[in-house]
Amino acid sequence: MTETAVQAAATAARTLGLTVTDPTVLYSAFSVVVHLKPSPVVARVPMNLPEYFTDVEVAERRQQRELDVAAWLVAQGHPAVPPSPLVPLKPVQQDGFAMTFWQYVEKAPGEVDYIGGTKRAAELHAVLADCSAELPWLTPLHGIPSGLAALEAVPGLLEQEDIDRARAEWDVLKPVLTSQAGFEAVFPAATIQPIHGDAPAYNVIPTADGVLWADFEDVTLGPIEWDQAGFGPELGAVYDEAAAALGRPQLDQRVQQVMDTARVLQVMVCTPLVPQLPELGDGIRMFVGQWRSMPFAGGLG
Repeated sequence: MTETAVQAAATAARTLGLTVTDPTVLYSAFSVVVHLKPSPVVARVPMNLPEYFTDVEVAERRQQRELDVAAWLVAQGHPAVPPSPLVPLKPVQQDGFAMTFWQYVEKAPGEVDYIGGTKRAAELHAVLADCSAELPWLTPLHGIPSGLAALEAVPGLLEQEDIDRARAEWDVLKPVLTSQAGFEAVFPAATIQPIHGDAPAYNVIPTADGVLWADFEDVTLGPIEWDQAGFGPELGAVYDEAAAALGRPQLDQRVQQVMDTARVLQVMVCTPLVPQLPELGDGIRMFVGQWRSMPFAGGLG
C-alpha cells in the first residue's frame, strides 16, 4: 500500500507540472510522506486512519483546513512548514488517494524536546488566537462514536470491561464534547479558540534554522487543553509558565481531566489499525493503562 501511495503522489505531482524522478519516503505511519525528488516538494498521503476520516468529503475538508491555516501562519511570518508554492493550495485526488503538497525542509537530527515543544505550544495558541479561519468544533473527536460502536476486545490490548467503560464514559461526555454550546454550558470560563488539534509539542520539524510547526491535519476550534491532552501535570506546569509569560490563559484542570479522557477514547478507537501499524499497540497500552486509574469520564460521571 505504501508503494501504491508513493506512485500516486508522483503521478499527481507530474500532472501538476513537477519533475519527479526519485520519490523517497521520509515517513510512513498514519500518512506516507514522500519527498518528490528532485523537486523541493513533499507529498503527504493520509493512510491507516479510523474509518470516519477516510470518507472522501471529510478527508478533503480536513486537508483544506490544514493547508489554509498553515498558509496563514506562514503569511503572518510565523515558523510553520509552508504549503508548496509550486502547486495550487488545495488537496489533490489521485488513484483513490487524497494528498497535499508541502515545501521540502531539511530535518535536523535530535530527540523530541517535550519541554521546548510545550513552550512552543503556548506560543502557537497565542498566534492562532488571531486566526479567523472557519473551523468546526473538536474535529479530532468526530470518529469516536462510530469507532466505539464497532470496537471489539483484543486480548493483551483491550478487555471487554475497557470497552464497556469507554462506551459508558462517552455517553456522559457526548453532550459536553460534541458541540460548543454543550461544552460551554459545563465550562463557561474555558478558553476556546483555534487550536492545533494533535499534540503540537511534538508535531514539529526541527531544522538548522529553527523549529517549524507542522502537521495541522486536525486543526480545529476547541479548548486549549485539548492540545495538552495526555502530556501529564509536569508538562502542564511548563505550559502554564509559558502561557503566563505571554499574558495568556493557563490550563483549567477540570477541563484538562475531560480532555485527557477524550484523548484516551480517541486513541482506543485506533485499535483496529494495529495490524497495519503494530507499533501503535504500545501507545494504546500506555494510554489505556493510565486511563484505568483515572476518574470516570474525567470526573463528570
